[in-house]
Amino acid sequence: MPDKNIEAEIQAKGLNAPRVTPADIEAAISLEWYFTAADGARSAYYAGHQDRPGDDSPLHLLTFCVLVLDNGFTVTGESACASPENFDAEIGRKIARQNAVAKIWPLLGFRLRDKLAAG
Repeated sequence: MPDKNIEAEIQAKGLNAPRVTPADIEAAISLEWYFTAADGARSAYYAGHQDRPGDDSPLHLLTFCVLVLDNGFTVTGESACASPENFDAEIGRKIARQNAVAKIWPLLGFRLRDKLAAG
């Protein structure tokens, strides 16, 4: 997502032709899911597909965000922490979400460009 300063500059310059806005991005998101790779591995373990990850597994340091868009399409974002001592679940979720949201911009831009081209 563009930083708030860029958004403010766009608005201050009166650039008001059709464009994708942060509000458009948020409106396109229907559901959000967050989990660590360890959560996924535990689920696979309970389904009988692999070994259970240990409590010290680096899988606990990898956070995923899955955003479900209004049309059912999904995008993902990830956040990996290098030092276990620095892991913070809330920060990991925020970074993973930012990375997922960054993938929505081109999708909505493409949708808007199709709409504009159809005129």
